[in-house]
Amino acid sequence: MHKPTPHAAPTGSAAAVVLAAGADAESRALLTSTLGDATVVQLALANVRAVLPADRIVVVVAEGDTEIRALLGDDLTYVEQDAPLGTGHALTCARNAIPADTSALLVAYADTPLLRPESLRGLLNRHDLLGADLALLTAVVEQPLPYGRVARDEAGHITAIIERSDLTDATGDAHEINVGAYAAAPATILAEVDALAGAGEHRLTVAVRRLIGDGAKVVTYKIVDTDEVQGINSRDELDTAADIVLRRLFMPRKNTDTHIVFGTGGWRAVIGEGYTLGNVRKLCQAIANEATRKGIDHLGVVIGGDRRFLSRESAEAAAEVFAGNNIPVTLLPDDVPTPLVTFAAPYLGAAYGIIITSSHNPPEWNGMKVFRADGSLPLDDETDRFQDEANELRAADVITLDLALARRTGVVVDRTLTEPYVDAIEKIIDVDAVRGSGLRVVVDPMYGTSQLTLGTILTDMRVRAEFIHASHNPLFGGVAPAPDLERLSALIQMIRNGDGRYDLGMATDGDSDRIGIVDETGEYISTNDLLLLLYWYLHEVRGEKGGVVRNIATTHLLDRLAAHFGEESAECKVGFKHVTAGMEKIGAVLGGESSGGLTIRGWILGKDGIFACALVAEMLARTGKRISELREMIYEITGRLYTAEAGVPATPDMRIAVPRRLAATPLTHVGPYPVVGVDHTDGTKILLENDNWALLRFSGTEPVLRMFVEADTPEKATELMDWLKGFVTA
Repeated sequence: MHKPTPHAAPTGSAAAVVLAAGADAESRALLTSTLGDATVVQLALANVRAVLPADRIVVVVAEGDTEIRALLGDDLTYVEQDAPLGTGHALTCARNAIPADTSALLVAYADTPLLRPESLRGLLNRHDLLGADLALLTAVVEQPLPYGRVARDEAGHITAIIERSDLTDATGDAHEINVGAYAAAPATILAEVDALAGAGEHRLTVAVRRLIGDGAKVVTYKIVDTDEVQGINSRDELDTAADIVLRRLFMPRKNTDTHIVFGTGGWRAVIGEGYTLGNVRKLCQAIANEATRKGIDHLGVVIGGDRRFLSRESAEAAAEVFAGNNIPVTLLPDDVPTPLVTFAAPYLGAAYGIIITSSHNPPEWNGMKVFRADGSLPLDDETDRFQDEANELRAADVITLDLALARRTGVVVDRTLTEPYVDAIEKIIDVDAVRGSGLRVVVDPMYGTSQLTLGTILTDMRVRAEFIHASHNPLFGGVAPAPDLERLSALIQMIRNGDGRYDLGMATDGDSDRIGIVDETGEYISTNDLLLLLYWYLHEVRGEKGGVVRNIATTHLLDRLAAHFGEESAECKVGFKHVTAGMEKIGAVLGGESSGGLTIRGWILGKDGIFACALVAEMLARTGKRISELREMIYEITGRLYTAEAGVPATPDMRIAVPRRLAATPLTHVGPYPVVGVDHTDGTKILLENDNWALLRFSGTEPVLRMFVEADTPEKATELMDWLKGFVTA
């Protein structure tokens, strides 16, 4: 009878043996097959590497194998199994390579690449905490799988592992399976394997069954995500695993791994999870390193923060990092709008402008936007370098200088740039024209950062402005600060209740780079319509000739208006950096996106809700017309198209199914309407006759599938949207 060994507090540490020799050439070929963006064996080892350092991992490969070594790298320890006698024999081949101080040995298979690192860590943890001789990784499943079943007594203790071939009617209902990863003291498991080898038995599972039968203390760590159980023993199983990898790729996460990931508008994450001061410091260190490598560090950086939780603390932490890297810092005060930082970078000649914000995201988020010296957003290759380097850095790699010392020595200079920013806007806006107009407006900053700057501009223009939601409230009234129809109900109601007292309602989002407009009747004016009005105004009233740039989800009426003017129009991907790049390419006078961002030629290379509000006021003053009148006048030129937008949660299964369905389905008609073209530049845009279209696009910043349509009539727009919804949920 086996006598469990007493367990004191471990004096050594854990190590791992990964069995990657395979039973034959076919199984080894599966290990080196592509799965997602890696191979099966690479994914399996990546999970083990996430738990243990490379110098504590031993990989057993087949005799003469070089392919797996080449895939995994030379930082691991390799041993060869000279003959494929079995998994127990493979483990004994690793005996002399296991570190001598190993207290707990993790044994895993290279053909189970879907195990999560958390499961392996949980297995080792339970082995240690419960003083077990052996810990098993198990799972409760409903479908039949080729794994041994775990049998327990009434007290819940494991009494046996029953191989599938031995199952009888009495045991066939058992659903807890032995996944095939183990944790044990090396001497314990190797002693059992050696004892069996003398009898010609070389299977590791038999050694495990023997330990259980001898009364060893055996504990389990249960997997609840049964996708982890999927092994790779055939091409069909490889295909199944590929679908699981895709689902995981698209699974909504809260950034609990703390990795920094840039989206279309900077880095954003949930506060306390992905968004931490530690990550802020690492990202700033990566940007500082880039500035130093480029030789632009002497130009310094300008840093500001919005009204969100941790924004001020983050701005100061960022300043300490750049100061620690001998990079001069201009630190802006509290409540800084994003467009002011976009303006400040070229105004000061700084290498980078940095704003702590997550724009219109919900209150529990924060993030960072980075602007280049000209005020433009970095393109993907540059932000990829930032995030990749930041994610490789340790806390000890970050160089800082205490903020108080940095201020005393002049490395960090506190400065307010509200006045230069406002002055720059007022040089472009016809302030005198607005002063005599008697405009009356209601402004909703949505508890964001536009009150000071926009309020100053409106005061200078003698506009009678009333502000709502202007206090400092980092909860933003409990909603995401996005200036859309759904969230501007208070502004709309105030104008409707004003009995004609107001000419206009204005709104900006949380960091003031997006605009929302409500006309004198209390009707919400879509950004699509606003862009039409402003393009007409710039071209026909201000005499600023040039084309227009819109993103792929913005109205085609802009193209019609450009054609009417004899000007060029251009379409680009979602992301304002693509809008400004397109404007530069064709010399456009206006660039915008349906989500509320716009800028004009001669202003900053980023969207600016504050400037846009001032431009709308100028348009009303100089034309002497109301928004509703201007809109009807433009429709006389362009005709009318009706837009609709919807979003559905982008489940991992949908992320797989929708692209496959699009690839497999010939898109000849959307309902009864013939398709004239399909564009896959950014999502899938289905082009119909007469500038009608439908767009499917997975969001780059949140787990949502967005759907947009534009059609001749509201009824047709509804019909197209219903078709899209049916397509994605079929």
